[in-house]
Amino acid sequence: MEPSWPDKFLVALTRLLPARLMGSFVYLLSRSRRPWLKNALIRGFLRLYDVDTEEAAREIPEGYATFNEFFTRELRPDARPVHSNPDQLLSPADGTIAQTGHAHNGHLLQAKGIEFSATGLLANSLLASKLVKAPFATVYLAPYNYHRVHMPVAGRLRQTIFVPGKLYSVNARTTATIPELYALNERLVCEFETDRGPFALVLVGAMNVASISTAWGGEIFPPADKKVIHSDYTEQTIELAQGEYMGHFNMGSTVVMLGPAGNCAWHESLQPGQPVQVGTPIGELVPA
Repeated sequence: MEPSWPDKFLVALTRLLPARLMGSFVYLLSRSRRPWLKNALIRGFLRLYDVDTEEAAREIPEGYATFNEFFTRELRPDARPVHSNPDQLLSPADGTIAQTGHAHNGHLLQAKGIEFSATGLLANSLLASKLVKAPFATVYLAPYNYHRVHMPVAGRLRQTIFVPGKLYSVNARTTATIPELYALNERLVCEFETDRGPFALVLVGAMNVASISTAWGGEIFPPADKKVIHSDYTEQTIELAQGEYMGHFNMGSTVVMLGPAGNCAWHESLQPGQPVQVGTPIGELVPA
């Protein structure tokens, strides 16, 4: 379906915004340790968004030194019980399902009538060839969501690829209007090996996402030369259990899960627009 002219106008406006400069400003503001400022930011945010404050592990706002600490907050241990089962795929994040399905000829569905290539998303043709027909799910994280990303299955880290890029918004308007959006935006590709084959978790940046952090490497910033950063972990043993924390956005965005390479039956209820939570099953893996 052809995007409406208001959608086209808003997307055109998005392209003109100085996203990198805005991200730098948001980064500085969100890291301020001045109590009056960070408290004002947190309270203002809570007035704008329906955040479940009862789930937070610390008192709000006193328990957080910066707004970013609050935004990337941990939850109480009992807030997200993990339904661990090696035959199931768990949701990697809190958010809303944008799309699910299986890669077709190396392409994934971005929005109705719009596809994007796995090679473009992953910035690695070899990895894309391993996942040419793999299941995929895209989860959009709204500002009010819990912003930590967890493992959908247990896996051993093989490599990461940090790809500098645009910082377009990733809402429904832009995904329906900008082709290859997820492959244009800045992102961190994480390849894991499992007993069902390889899979990738891709943390896609967006407007106001100043950086991405991982459990094994801490915070990652775009390099000044804007070159792709490839990190090989095959000689290390970094293993993460199903449901374990693996990274987070410093501000919010989207997670694309691609694989494991074997067959997967998504739950019938898993449709675009459905809210999901970390640790809950969203698909069944065919037994090895």
